[in-house]
Order: sequence, then C-alpha cells, then structure tokens
Amino acid sequence: MAERTSYAPGTFSWVELATSDADAAKPFYTEVFGWDYQDTPIGDGMVYSTALVDGKAAGALFMSADQPPHWNCYVTVASVDDTTARVSGLGGRVLAEPFDVMEVGRMSVVADPTGAALSLWEPRTHIGASVVNQPGALTWNDLVTPDPDAAGRFYGDLLGWTYQEIPESGGYRVIRNGERTNGGIPPVHGENPPAWLPYFGHADVDAAVARIGELGGRALSEPMDIGMGRIAVVADPQGAAFALWTGDYED
Repeated sequence: MAERTSYAPGTFSWVELATSDADAAKPFYTEVFGWDYQDTPIGDGMVYSTALVDGKAAGALFMSADQPPHWNCYVTVASVDDTTARVSGLGGRVLAEPFDVMEVGRMSVVADPTGAALSLWEPRTHIGASVVNQPGALTWNDLVTPDPDAAGRFYGDLLGWTYQEIPESGGYRVIRNGERTNGGIPPVHGENPPAWLPYFGHADVDAAVARIGELGGRALSEPMDIGMGRIAVVADPQGAAFALWTGDYED
C-alpha cells in the first residue's frame, strides 16, 4: 500500500467521477474495486461520495446532469490562482476560475491547447487521495490528445513537467515531475476526444474486464501486455471511460 500525506506540486493527486447516475455507479465500482463510500452533502440536494479503499480516500463520485459522464483528474499546485493566471498566455483556456471548495482546498479547471480538461488543486484540509498505487486506487494518468507536442509544451511550461520517450513504444512519453514518474502521453491514435484518462490498479485485468461486461459496462480496448504490466481501457454503464492496471507499482 502506498499511503500519502502530501503531494509535491505538479503531481496527480485526486480523481473524481461526474456521472449521470450516482446511485447506479456506486454499486458498479464497489463490484469492480471493492469501494466503500463516505457520503457528504454539498448543498442543493447534492452528495459527494468519497470512495474508500481500506478506509482511506481513493477518489470520489457525484451526480452531474449537465455533462456526459467522465472522470476529472486533479494535479496539486502551490497556488491555484498563480498557476491559473498563466494558462491563457501559454495557449490554454480557463474553464472554471479559481474558487474555494469549503475549507478543504481551492481549485480551478483548465484546458490545454488541444482541449483536454484538467483540474488544479491547492490543498488545505484535503490533500487528495490518501492511498494510491494499489488495487482499487489511482495508479497512472494518460493524456489522450491529437497533438502530443503542443500539449507537452503547455504542461512543461505550466507545471514543470519533463518527458522521457520509451524506446520501441511508438512514441509513448512518460511524464516526469521532478524525479518521479507522473503519467504519460501516448502517440496520436484514433479519433478520441482530448481527455485525461485515469488508471486504477486491479489484481486481475482480464477478470475485471469480464466482470465489467456482466455489470453493464464495456471494454474500449481488450487487455494487453505492456512489459511491466497488463492494461485495458473500459467504460462504466453510464459511459465514463477509465483504465485498469495489473502489474508493478511505485511506492
């Protein structure tokens, strides 16, 4: 188990599902990942459900009727206001200006020059996920984009990321935040809309894909080996895409 009490700026630190049917999504993810939930009312009849792995926060989900179901990926920054102020000058767009999330933190939502949305998080009482890099927890984030070069420059300038291209991978670039790996940017492929795709650990990707199909979800890519592990991209019954990982974990 990789527990966290803080995140260095530039690190992916949280993930949340905006879904059209929270009541259906919760038992689906419990079946797939074994999640329990801590429900917190957030006003106007809305509930924010924190997903728990071994009693520790791993992510969240909430009802959202005004957008297609999707996962929001968060990166910790030292100052949301300062980082957001630089987005437009680097070719990105600000989708939601900085705002306080009660006493737990401050955030904004931005888009890179290719259109992929990313949430920026300045922690206060909530650091993000308390557990990562194990079954049921966030373990990786990929950027699906039609222009990896433009997106890479943007995030390098905004967040200080550097990149390492993996030999014989067709152009896959590992994102590095300081000395740690932090996600990746695959080469251009298909016609998928620009988006960040979260990966969650699972003990058996193949078994998970089969179970997801039984639960009303579907495989977007069949399980495949990638050297250090095995992955698959899937969608839940409401259509939100995410990926699965079975293999080695960082600490």
